[in-house]
Amino acid sequence: MKHPDLSARQLRAFVALADQRSFTRAAQTCHLSQPAFSALIRALEETMGARLFDRDTRSVHLTPEGSLFEDSARRLLEDMGSAFESLASHVELRKGRVRVAALPSLAAGWLPAVFAEFMTAWPGITLDLRDALSDACVAMVRNGEVDFALAASGATAAASDLRSRKLCSDRFHLVCRVDHPLAKETRLTMKKIAPWPFIQMARHSSVRQSLDAALHPLRLNAVFEVEHLATVMGLVEAGLGISVVPALTLFHFRRETLATRPLPLPSLTRTVHLVRRRDGSLSLAAQALHDLIVARIGKLALG
Repeated sequence: MKHPDLSARQLRAFVALADQRSFTRAAQTCHLSQPAFSALIRALEETMGARLFDRDTRSVHLTPEGSLFEDSARRLLEDMGSAFESLASHVELRKGRVRVAALPSLAAGWLPAVFAEFMTAWPGITLDLRDALSDACVAMVRNGEVDFALAASGATAAASDLRSRKLCSDRFHLVCRVDHPLAKETRLTMKKIAPWPFIQMARHSSVRQSLDAALHPLRLNAVFEVEHLATVMGLVEAGLGISVVPALTLFHFRRETLATRPLPLPSLTRTVHLVRRRDGSLSLAAQALHDLIVARIGKLALG
């Protein structure tokens, strides 16, 4: 027996009439005129070769054949919806654009490997990366310039227009030359570090803000205040001072001339957040990158 060709419009009309038991209400549900709706039902019955509804001036009821067809019709509609949703998801992940803002230390150190993994899985998606300090990252989220940001700003958790998810706590390390006395100091403390010439980050950086909050009221012997961690590395390597930086920035300091040592100070941490707008959903592509970042950063050892 040849299977009849059924359209989604016919199935939706059948289900609407089965639910509403009224041509007028069912036509309204399907956003059709009553003549157009009646024509759909008539065409469906002709296709099926059976009368599916009994109608009189007062009511509409399923015939025995209509009742037999009802479960199948609803299942077919559900299967069609799932198929279209699956296809739409696949199409959206084949093309599109995701915009991310991130702290420079993340943008240069850890995030590129995650981007490479993502682009291997979904090569049709374009990634935009803005590397900026925390306040600027959060502002880009708020202004709709990026889909989400990786920032070190605990204040975003209380912002009514933003959603903030803690990703990790970044512990701090001393960086100095290998021939510096602190490189071999048996027990590091901030009191032992404080007298030495110190290379500070700029006041608006998350590194500096975390350091100032943890060390107050202790004052460091700052000899330089710079914007970029690469500059910190150069000054430390030249023997002009020491510094204290988060674990996620240590890739800048992997040199034979330099030593890095963890600081045993539980209060000295930098919390990295994933920040997005509270209203609206991420696109499927942005959600896929979001989920990959969460999964990969969860495997970092930042002690």
